[in-house]
Amino acid sequence: MGAGTSDLSGNSDAAGLGFARVTESRLDVSEHISAVSGRSHGAVVTFIGQVRDHDPDATGRVTGLDYSAHPDAERIIGAIAERMRAQHPLVVLAVSHRIGHLDVGDLALVAAVASAHRGVAFAACESLVEAVKAEVPIWKKQYEVDGTHSWVGL
Repeated sequence: MGAGTSDLSGNSDAAGLGFARVTESRLDVSEHISAVSGRSHGAVVTFIGQVRDHDPDATGRVTGLDYSAHPDAERIIGAIAERMRAQHPLVVLAVSHRIGHLDVGDLALVAAVASAHRGVAFAACESLVEAVKAEVPIWKKQYEVDGTHSWVGL
């Protein structure tokens, strides 16, 4: 676990530790699934947010993004994850948001939530992703095929 990464497991059945982080490293879906999986979990729900080649704010095709984060972004994503655990105490979760340059198809956000039952896991995963998107101070510089760029989320 890197510096500033929040450990959220709190569950002895988890195969690994849950976490919440902002990172420049490529995101690994299987790492997230392993971090939340356990013998008592009948459901593991994942969300994968990837860079797409279009955006409502773009006038042309999107070719890539540069994600930038406020220095408090990792603390905030950790607090969101803790809040989700308090609201959904029967889940184990792992969530990461990538920063730096990403090309179309690269993974920008990965979340995994495990619980004994699917309804709880789905609800917690949706709440987690919506909160991360709304509250974590991360902005993107969006590049278009014609060479222009624009900032989104400022």
